[in-house]
Amino acid sequence: MSTTDSNASIARIGQAAGAVWHTLAENGPLTLTKLVEATGQPRDTVMQALGWLAREDKISIEEDGRKRIVSLRS
Repeated sequence: MSTTDSNASIARIGQAAGAVWHTLAENGPLTLTKLVEATGQPRDTVMQALGWLAREDKISIEEDGRKRIVSLRS
């Protein structure tokens, strides 16, 4: 992967992280499925964005049976 491709991927994931954060701020906690639907982003991109936000300690992910519920940290 070239540096240009890598930078574009990082920018894409960063933009998706922003979309995920704003979606959670507006709607409150969502299941992973609902979060993907609400952002309109591909599931893989949302997962990468969640990793980004988790690394920054911005989100909480709780398991409820087979569901994962994502929320912003206070």
